[in-house]
Order: sequence, then C-alpha cells, then structure tokens
Amino acid sequence: MGRTDSRARITVRVRPRSSREAVEGWQEGMLMVRLTSPPVEGAANSALVKLLAKRLGIATRRVKIVGGERSKTKIIEVEGLTLDEVSRELNC
Repeated sequence: MGRTDSRARITVRVRPRSSREAVEGWQEGMLMVRLTSPPVEGAANSALVKLLAKRLGIATRRVKIVGGERSKTKIIEVEGLTLDEVSRELNC
C-alpha cells in the first residue's frame, strides 16, 4: 500500500553562493532556488537535496539529482509524490 511507485521530476535552476537559502518559486517552468553553498565537491548539490526534502517534508533519500549534477540547471526526481503534490508543496 502507499504511493511508493509515484515519482515526480522537476527542473531546478540553482544560484549557489547566495546570501541565503530559499526556494523562490517557479519561473519559465523551472523552480528557482538560492543556496549559500559553493558549487564545489558536491556541496551545492547536497544542500539542494536537503533544502527540497525539508520543504517537502520527506527524507533526503527520496530526493535525487538525476541530471545536471555539474550544471546550475538540474533535474530532480522526488520519490513517493506526484508532480502536483511537489508543485503545491514548493509553491512560494
């Protein structure tokens, strides 16, 4: 039972080395996110996963970067939530 087979994919545009961490909302079909971490040795990727998991109220293991690990534009997969649920929870 449950919704373990549902997965949502979203495109995220990251601004590393920002003064604060924030989910800024949707722009041109992408979720805009500010991170304080630099894009060095996966620090920004780790911070992004933690921030999204916290905002979605789920475990970090359910949020994965499936594309763009070395880019500011990333594809994120969220396990156990639909796209509508993710969009609603991350709506700013």
